Amino acid sequence: MIGHGFGKWIFPALLAGLLGCSPAKDLGKESTAPPNIILLMADDLGWGDTGYNGHPVLQTPNLDSMAVEGVTLTRFYAAAPVCSPTRGSCLTGRHPNRYSIFSANVGHLPKEELTLAELLKAQGYRTGHFGKWHLGTLTRDTLDANRGGKPQFADEYAPPWLHGFETCFSTESKVPTWDPMRTPEKAAGGVGSQGLGNHFGTFYWNELGKRVGNNLKGDDSRVIMDRTIDFITEAADREEPFFAVIWFHAPHTPMVAGPKYLAQYEAYAENEQHYYGCISAMDEQIGRLRSTLKNLGLRQNTLTFFTSDNGPENRKSRPRSLGITKGLSERKRSLKEGGIRVPGLVSFPGILPAGQTVDKPFSTSDYLPTILELTEIAYPDDRPLDGKSMLPWLKGGTDKPAPPLFFDYQEQMAIIDGQYKLYKSGKDSPFELYDLTTDPAELKDQSEANPNIKAKLINAHKSWRASVSRSLKGADYQNR
Repeated sequence: MIGHGFGKWIFPALLAGLLGCSPAKDLGKESTAPPNIILLMADDLGWGDTGYNGHPVLQTPNLDSMAVEGVTLTRFYAAAPVCSPTRGSCLTGRHPNRYSIFSANVGHLPKEELTLAELLKAQGYRTGHFGKWHLGTLTRDTLDANRGGKPQFADEYAPPWLHGFETCFSTESKVPTWDPMRTPEKAAGGVGSQGLGNHFGTFYWNELGKRVGNNLKGDDSRVIMDRTIDFITEAADREEPFFAVIWFHAPHTPMVAGPKYLAQYEAYAENEQHYYGCISAMDEQIGRLRSTLKNLGLRQNTLTFFTSDNGPENRKSRPRSLGITKGLSERKRSLKEGGIRVPGLVSFPGILPAGQTVDKPFSTSDYLPTILELTEIAYPDDRPLDGKSMLPWLKGGTDKPAPPLFFDYQEQMAIIDGQYKLYKSGKDSPFELYDLTTDPAELKDQSEANPNIKAKLINAHKSWRASVSRSLKGADYQNR
């Protein structure tokens, strides 16, 4: 297994050096191969929408178990307050404004971008994408989802199989969380022009660019996990390391929970039953994934991340979207904390200390550099990365400050640097400064009390935006 593009590199020795542990004591028999890597993501899950983070109702025993055995990132951020940009950041390590994915259903992942799937595939990894893609259309000739097959979006064709993924079971965008091909009632976020009970209008596609027609009924998270488990099992049989991106649709609308999960919350109102039910259904499939890894002898050598693509949806426009932020300001589409601070978990049982909490700010852009450092894969050119490796903090060996995080969404801007956050709500609005350690709800502007800190952060954000502007002009792609 060392021959999968890793040359003479012996993985346990490298990892021991990075993490300061003894290979014989801490890695064990199962960790003699390159690590398997899984990126799990929920859709519109609020920062407070897990059992381990104290939700008063929701039952998420498998995420809770992941938190107990792994690392909880209490200040983890989506790169954007909506889904498409955040997903791009996960795969590229770069802020999506650098390649024109400014919002949902806007732009596509350019062929010149380097993805984790491409970089890992080149080193012998099997690569798979399962669930929501939302980084471009998946078909040119079939009406599909928001943009697929429509002439005005012909240039937005950018399926995962053109970005390094060998195995795909992917949708362009949303589907119902129960019976994903069937249009549900209006209360769930369905009906529209399709009509109740008719095909929803979004298809699952495979790596051949063909629509998938079998095993598409019932819980959508289970439908996704069925394919994922087949992929992982095949990789294990072939003794090949794998990279699996599993992007659930839950709890995005159309939101429907099946009978078993409705019954789990029968003491609550109907909308609550559906919201809590589809999250518990997703959690159940995460537990199924973890059991599969254990049964295949892969759990100790698999690095798993879990997060959400942004904060919870607006309750007023979508009554089943009952996510909570635990007092953080605002929700999805806002660069206030409630729109971008999201659940963050990291599990690597053979390596990372169990039950650790990291309170430094990190984001989805940090996935790529963290994984590349862990696997000793060099980034092949000098284009700017916005993410930084989290390894020194994940291993628990440092208390140094984390690098700043930059945000830019429509006319909002923000930068988070340690305890401070600079925020601007609109083009003509003033910058505000918050101390997130004492004021996570962002209620008291600290601009007058800390003018020097504010000025420093304004200049940092200005410099970052200048770098993004150079990227948008194509400066990063000269060596690709």
